[in-house]
Parts: sequence; structure tokens; C-alpha cells
Amino acid sequence: MRRSRTSQPAAATAGRRRSVARVLSPRGAFTLHQVDGAFTFALRAALAMALAALPLVVAGRPEDAVYGMLGAFTTTFGRNLPYPRRARALALVALAVTACVAGGSALAAWAQPREQAGGAAVVIAATALVAGAAKFVCDATRLRGLGAVLLLFAFAVAANSTPAYESIPRYTALTALGAAAAWLLAVLGVLVHPDRPQRLAVAAALRSLAALRETPLSQDREGAARTRATAAVLRAYQSVGLGPPAPADPEGRGGVCVRLTDLSWSLLIGSGLHRENTPVGLAHLLRAQARLLADRRRRTAVLLPELARLDAAAPTGAGAPSPAGRARGRFTELRAAQLALGPSPGDLRDRLRVLVVPALRMVLGTGLAGGTALALDLGHGYWAAVSAAAVLHSVNVRTASQRAVQRALGTTAGLLIAFGVLAAGPTARTLILVIVVLEFLLEYVVARNYGLGIVFLTPLALLLSDLAAPEPAGALVLDRAAGSAIGIAVGLACALLVVHDHASVRAVRALAACERAADRARDALADGLVGTFPVAQARLAAAVVELREADDAAAGELLPAELDPAALAAAEQRAYLLLERLAR
Repeated sequence: MRRSRTSQPAAATAGRRRSVARVLSPRGAFTLHQVDGAFTFALRAALAMALAALPLVVAGRPEDAVYGMLGAFTTTFGRNLPYPRRARALALVALAVTACVAGGSALAAWAQPREQAGGAAVVIAATALVAGAAKFVCDATRLRGLGAVLLLFAFAVAANSTPAYESIPRYTALTALGAAAAWLLAVLGVLVHPDRPQRLAVAAALRSLAALRETPLSQDREGAARTRATAAVLRAYQSVGLGPPAPADPEGRGGVCVRLTDLSWSLLIGSGLHRENTPVGLAHLLRAQARLLADRRRRTAVLLPELARLDAAAPTGAGAPSPAGRARGRFTELRAAQLALGPSPGDLRDRLRVLVVPALRMVLGTGLAGGTALALDLGHGYWAAVSAAAVLHSVNVRTASQRAVQRALGTTAGLLIAFGVLAAGPTARTLILVIVVLEFLLEYVVARNYGLGIVFLTPLALLLSDLAAPEPAGALVLDRAAGSAIGIAVGLACALLVVHDHASVRAVRALAACERAADRARDALADGLVGTFPVAQARLAAAVVELREADDAAAGELLPAELDPAALAAAEQRAYLLLERLAR
């Protein structure tokens, strides 16, 4: 008995060590992702920066150009949204960025953080609260990428300046103008390629299906690959369904995207069971079709003849006798399904609980990092808070550790670039041009790998700071290096110390929700309620995706979900079997 009592603490300690080693593994930090439309997006972002800054530099006000460029960061959001949703989302982002600059400038004018230690402490506390609010909102609205970090950066830059009260309206107006220019450039593409976001979403779904077909059946990776494909197809349906149908041209641009999305669904639901019924070179055909859709030189979407024949032979579903009729009818079905997918009040409460802890981590991390930088009397203490926020703007502890590695390596390379530029003593116009180039490179690579983006984001932030208030290059680079080191260390420590079980609770509830959706689908099949099939498919597919994502998120926390892998695999298998029956 004595040996048993002794071994229990030892086993618990070993288990904790394994959990920490698992979440701190940098595996995946250097993965490069394929991204469609990156060149156009990066060019648009760089042009927004140039439009916001160059007129002010020509007018002899380079220090004011910083605020216009902060507003131009609006273009970073909504990368793949269809144009109607992009216009609404970016309008809200533009308001948020402008409010951050206005609030930060007003706080700086009142607190004078560069003159008073008490004022600096107030600014740090406000920065932490803004960081937590931005994290909460970005997670709730599923804004990916740099998200909350850019909103925090806009607030921090304004809050750590030395404006007079009479300058606040000018800074706010310049930010609003920069955001308006970014908004206009982001939606202007509707005049040239009105269906490009839909085509990119469908292309991503086709590539995910190709990857699924190439995944060996005997490996556990198939489950994750199938979930990624399901999520991609659902996003394609959402993107296509939000676009207006074209009654006069059902086989035109919208028709091709809808037909390919329908075909993707037909291939997806049987991908794990009936691969022998599809062409041998299907993965190659899917990738070729994806390249055609992503080609910005083509004004209209082109459907490969081989896939057109496969689409004609695919099950059309209830009430859809032809591809053209299916293309027009699916819009109505999808809208009904999307309305039915609205969360219940209980789901909203559970989701709020899951969102609160990461926001609290963000508040704690940015506050501690900023306070540490203030205690050490760093020249730009807010850089520590921004670095901590960048580490904590993640899904779980595992992704936070990956962000820490990417941030450390990317910042080191970026500081070398910044020092080389600043040491050359560039003029204000040269600085603006370099910033525009860095913005292009940042947006071109950040979606492929966050660490690569930091290589260009670091010098961009330093050059913006130098443009607003020139300083010796060596001191500026050292301040940034020290602030980044503090922020990375504090952010990672907060991710490890603020332990919670919300992710595991989410996974358990996701399994129960998947089982309930499967039961409803089974009942619909048993009762022959054909009209409810699209809604049942949408609910069940979304539940399967949420189950896998929740389990992956919980696996990256120190307190993983106690889910039986066999139960999870059984729930997924049952869901896909029911989806196949519903599609018939």
C-alpha cells in the first residue's frame, strides 16, 4: 500500500511533464500553407498603405502619415469573404480601428505617459483591457490572422504618443480616411471579378478533397483530412450561397461554382467508403480545376469536361432534376439551412464561457508584459505588450508555443532588416516606400506561415515608429529586441499558468451535439421528411467539424479532454454514413 501511495504522485508528476512537453512541441511552427489570391491581396494592402501615407509626406507632414497607415491596416481583415459580407465586416473593422486611435490619442493627451509614471501605468492597464476585448470579439466573430494584434497595435501607438487635445480630431480623421481607402480597395474588385471570393472558396474545397483522396486509408490522418475537407466544402457552400443567384445565366459564373460545390459534396460523403467508384486521376483533376478557378486572368469560371461528366453522373438530390435546376434550387436550400444553424441560447452561453478564458489570458499577459517593460524603463514598453498579445492570440497552449517560436525567430530576422534600413539614414519618402514594400511582403507570406510574416512585420512597426518620432537606430532596435523577449516570455508563461478545462468541456459537449444531430438526421430519414434533408445535412456536417476542431483544441491544452478515441471515431463514422444516406 505504501508503494502505491508513493507511485501515485510520481505518476501524476510524469503525466504533467508529458502534458507540458506535448503542448510546448514546436512541431507545425514551420509549416507552409498554400494560399490562393495572395498576390492580389498583398498588392491591395500595399496600395492602401501608399494612398494613406504618400499625400501627407508630399505635403510635408510625415509624422501624421502614421495615423493614416494605421487606418489602412483595415485591409488586412476579411481576406476571403464574399464582397457583400466583406463590405459590412470591413466597415465595422474601420470603425474599430478609428475608435482605437481616437481613444488612444485622447488617453495619451490626458495621461501623458512619456512624462508621468502614473500616466504610463494607466496606459498599460488600458492597453491590457483593449487587448482582452479585441481578443474576445475576434474569437467570437472568427476573425483569423493578426486580428486582435493589429487593433491593439493601433491603440498602443496612439496611446504612447504625445498629442495635444487639438490634434486628436486630425489624427482620428486621418485614420478614418486611411480606413476608408482600404475599404474601397477591398470592395472595388467586385467590378472586375465579382465571383472571385466564391471561386477561391471552391478552389480551396477542391484542393482539400484532393488531399483527402491522397491520404492513405490505413492511417489515422484520414479522419483529420476528411474533417478539413468537410469544413472547406461548408465554407464553399456558405460563400456561394451568400452570392445572388443568376436566373438569366444559371450555367455562368455562379452556376459553375455551385455545380463544383455540389460535386465536392458528392465526392466528400463517399470519400472514405467508395473510392473505387471514382476516376483514378481524380485528385489531379481536382487540383487542375482549382488552379483554373484561382487564375485571376480568367474573367469567367471554367469547368473541366471530365468533372462536368462526373457532375452529370453524380446524385442530384431531391427536387433537382438537372445541374442548372440544382444550381438555382440549392441557393434556397442553403439559406434555409444557414438560418436553421443559428445557435440556441444554451449554445451561446457555453460559447461565451469558452471565449472568456483566452480573453483573460490576453489581459493578464499584456498587462504583465507592459508592466515589466515599464519597470525596466524601456523606451517603447508597449512593444512588450504587443508581443505578448501576439503569442496569446492563439487557439490553445500548443499554438501559443508555436507562436512564441515563430515570433522569436521572425523578430530576430526582422530586426536585422530594420537596423540595415535605419542605419542608412533614409528620408521620410524613402521610409514610406520601404513600409509599403514591407506591407506587400507581409500580406503575401503571413497566411502561408506566421513566422515569415513577422520577418516583415517587425521592421514595418519599427519604421512606423521612427517615422512618427525619429530615434537612433541602435536604441530603437535594442528596445524592440528587449520588448519582444519580455512579451514572448510573459505570454508563454501566462498560457502555461492560466490552466482551465473549458476546451475539454467544449469537446465533450461537441460529441453530445454530434450525436444529437445524427439522431435528428436518422429520424428525418425514417419519417421520409425530404424537405428537411438539406437542414439535417448542414447541421450534421457542422457538428462533425465542430467535434474534430473541439477535440484538437482540447488536445493542445494542459488539461486535455477525456474523450474515448473510439467513441469519437464511431460518432464521425456514423455521421458520414448518415450524410451519405441523406444525399441519396
